[in-house]
Amino acid sequence: MSLSFLPILLISMLLFFVLFFGIGFILNMLLRMSWIMTIIYPIIAIAIIQEVSFIDYFTSPGSAFRSLGESITTLAPLDITILLSGLAGAILSGVVIKLLRKKGYRMF
Repeated sequence: MSLSFLPILLISMLLFFVLFFGIGFILNMLLRMSWIMTIIYPIIAIAIIQEVSFIDYFTSPGSAFRSLGESITTLAPLDITILLSGLAGAILSGVVIKLLRKKGYRMF
């Protein structure tokens, strides 16, 4: 087994972390809801994972959720790691906003 996937994994994890931290930080600043990105992140992760259209969850929910369950169970451990780093970025953005508000920064 070669380690050629390691740089790709590290860069992907860093990108997902920074992307969702940044989006979460901006949303928290604008909407004044500290955990908004943490709440929205599972919807975004499902949109990344899913193989069916969003409308199918309303028109044929049985097959759509079955397909989603199959997609989630067939994820590779590396994909799960990348998605979890995005979740960590979303959570950390809420923590940082809370900390900044506690320290007295009113613009946040």
